[in-house]
Amino acid sequence: MSEQFDVVPGMSTGPGQSSQLGHPGELGHPGELGEPGEPGELRERYGRTRTRVRRDRVILWSMAAAFVVVFTAWVVWAGLDGTKASIETRDLGYTIVDAHNVTIDFEVSVPKGTPLSCALQALNKDFTIVGWKVVDLPASTDFTRTFSESLRTTGPTTSGLIYRCWLT
Repeated sequence: MSEQFDVVPGMSTGPGQSSQLGHPGELGHPGELGEPGEPGELRERYGRTRTRVRRDRVILWSMAAAFVVVFTAWVVWAGLDGTKASIETRDLGYTIVDAHNVTIDFEVSVPKGTPLSCALQALNKDFTIVGWKVVDLPASTDFTRTFSESLRTTGPTTSGLIYRCWLT
């Protein structure tokens, strides 16, 4: 005689047959084989709850909005603000008067009526600064002007040039 054992309701095994259960979900009772009963349990276990997904979306959209605001402000500040006057300078040459004096000739182009200042420097053979002078240039009705400035040095010089000019 052969005996049948009910391992799980609806499944039976006979003699010599091993008790193999089907895949989860085939039994009709979620969680019967130790599997999570609801899809929500997996989401909670791994941090993908509805509130977390909603919070992640809010953070993402907030960051995107902040980026758009910063980018727009930068475009307005840097790109559309074209009211600043531009300065163009050119070294025309220099004349070494003696071991402690040099004359620097230079040209400045700036919009009419704009005062500016320029820093002039004298360098020695090692490119060390041996003379420095800041020259204030008044506003003028001409766009391009030529200047010649004398500069005292602390030692022998090999060159004289404009370091930088700025609006005042």
